[in-house]
Amino acid sequence: MASDVILETRDLWKEFHGFVAVKGVNLRVRRGTIHALIGPNGAGKTTCFNLLTHFLAPTGGRIFFNERDITGSKPADIARLGLVRSFQISAVFLHLTVLENVRVALQRARGRSFDFWRSERLLDALNGRAMELLDAVGLAPFAGITAVELPYGRKRALEIATTLALEPEMMLLDEPTAGMGHEDIARISALIKQAAQHRTVLMVEHNLSVVENLSTTITVLARGEILAEGDYASVSRNRDVIEAYMGAGHAA
Repeated sequence: MASDVILETRDLWKEFHGFVAVKGVNLRVRRGTIHALIGPNGAGKTTCFNLLTHFLAPTGGRIFFNERDITGSKPADIARLGLVRSFQISAVFLHLTVLENVRVALQRARGRSFDFWRSERLLDALNGRAMELLDAVGLAPFAGITAVELPYGRKRALEIATTLALEPEMMLLDEPTAGMGHEDIARISALIKQAAQHRTVLMVEHNLSVVENLSTTITVLARGEILAEGDYASVSRNRDVIEAYMGAGHAA
């Protein structure tokens, strides 16, 4: 395994009652890059994410993170190794404040449990770092409001802040700009680019302009298999890729 490869799958398979969702996927993500996983609906992208973080168990194949075989590891153990994911649906504590959400993540990053009942004095010690993270994602002015009051795009920004609080070596982002307007897409794209300065990012993303602007490498899945891989210019001209997207009713 090359030393610049942070995440690798070898002949990864996932079958659901006779339906093969992921078929022999060999994925290699280079350290310090933004790597996009794209494809038409039903291509197996989110299933791959769930396999990488063991929210699903693979039917076959192996997964390596930093040359360590993590196949079969628990999701929490994988996160502790530095491989942390987000979800298509924003996963924040809606009835805690924005600041409290980040403090919860900081507790976990420092090896503590999610102690909501810890003394206010002890929790306040986390405020400085929490505010740094909120400022980095443009949420410092919203620190005192409950997360449920945030518009959708800012909830996703809060999720990125809580993910960064865990100090991951690699972030897996599942549809980070889904359902957003132009302004929010620009904001989240900038956050991803900023976050990638010091870590590796693997993202599933449908918005091809976001993929073009951010990605170093793109892997295209279709029917659970890798159809093509390369930079945006080469992938977007690939006849098989164009056919896969057009056949699914999408523009390539």
